[in-house]
Amino acid sequence: MNITIGIPDISLGVIEVEDVRVSPTGAELAAEMDAVCKQLRRERTLEDVAEMPPVRAVRAMFRAWGVDPVRYRPSSEALLRRVVQGKGLYRISNVVDLNNLGSIETAWPYGTYDRAALAPPLALRLGQAGEKYEGLGKQTWHLAGRPVLVDRRGPFGSPISDSVRTMITEAASAVLTVVFAPASSVVGALEQALERHARRLERHAGARIRATAVLIP
Repeated sequence: MNITIGIPDISLGVIEVEDVRVSPTGAELAAEMDAVCKQLRRERTLEDVAEMPPVRAVRAMFRAWGVDPVRYRPSSEALLRRVVQGKGLYRISNVVDLNNLGSIETAWPYGTYDRAALAPPLALRLGQAGEKYEGLGKQTWHLAGRPVLVDRRGPFGSPISDSVRTMITEAASAVLTVVFAPASSVVGALEQALERHARRLERHAGARIRATAVLIP
């Protein structure tokens, strides 16, 4: 699924999967998540998260769009801060938890969306005046000037917080994952992250990989 990129300094990694089984997080995945969280707590403190090179790169990407990354914190940095504080990752479902796991490993925001709720074509741009959606956690997000993914029905996702409209539930069987990586990132590193995520979706959610791609404006 192609995504038109209308903002600078970003590359997107895209994975489309089918026949996915959304379910509670299993013991094997939970153990993998706990191991990554434990390593991060051992290596990082809350004070130095902002100094991690990929976190700095994501912050620079936000600033290039005119978005304050402290006021509107990238979802990846928010997760990293949670983990190094010892709170661990949320347990939501296998598919969503894989998203969060990949995000703390790379420090890049990940978004995963129910393809049945999408109305292509898709684009990534800055939000326009008056645009908003019901975000996860039931908070209304006002999107003017913020990075948003949009389809024919309007905004649905962001590297800050996603919408209820396209969220993953146990009814989802086809899924789109988007990785928001700074343009300064090595393409090979983004490809490696996509490959790892695809293999995990196969192993932990029985998914069939339809396509993967790196999109560069």
